[in-house]
Amino acid sequence: MTSLPGFTTNFPAGYPTVQTRGGAFPRGSTSSGGSPAGPNPLSSPQFDIFDWHPAYQSCQRFFLDRAQHETSVHAVCALINIRLPFQWTQNPLMNAAGPLSNSSAHGAYNMAWPPQQGPVTNSRGDPPLAWVSLVPFIRRLVITGMDSPGVMHGFFGDDWRKGVGPLHECERRNYLFAAKSVGWAKVKCQYDMSPQETVTFLKPLQDVQLAEIEGAEKTWSQWLAMEDWMVGPRAPDSNDHPEDTRRRQS
Repeated sequence: MTSLPGFTTNFPAGYPTVQTRGGAFPRGSTSSGGSPAGPNPLSSPQFDIFDWHPAYQSCQRFFLDRAQHETSVHAVCALINIRLPFQWTQNPLMNAAGPLSNSSAHGAYNMAWPPQQGPVTNSRGDPPLAWVSLVPFIRRLVITGMDSPGVMHGFFGDDWRKGVGPLHECERRNYLFAAKSVGWAKVKCQYDMSPQETVTFLKPLQDVQLAEIEGAEKTWSQWLAMEDWMVGPRAPDSNDHPEDTRRRQS
């Protein structure tokens, strides 16, 4: 394992803050949390799921093969209290090849059933990639204010903007919605995972741009309309402000 230089933390105003001064998580930018602000790419008519998926798999492979073995990533995950795949007590994932078997009788990796003749490949002829969801890690970085572009790059690699950027933006918006929906204690419960992986602290959303807030307002207005069945032929004007929707519902 290698240590990426320059990684430091401090705790201003009661919250841990990751600093990335030319060090542990390079290639940062000043965009909104690293994802493009504005319309949600997952709901955009230009979003191509088949173009996106290979980039997401690239992020999975980087995370499993490299990032989870970096000392700097260990430090962040220890602070935000989330296990890395190689630390899982059942079927730990050391790399993208697959989970380690608990029984030596089954060999180093889980065996496919029924037995396959020759190497197993996907439709492109590549070896199969072990599946792990990156969403729990994105969520934990978002709610602790550690989802800076540098840290996202350090966790998910060069393809992070295309591969996990859309999910990152969704989770930032979800965090805004959760904060608006319920109080702090219930928000924390929503982000707790297991008794061993509870949220240690919540931090207000970081590096928020006006376009991101306005996009969240528009989507929140649509949700308020949904709560009152104002969808389809009853849908309000798309240019309405959330307060206008609330007044109509009252």
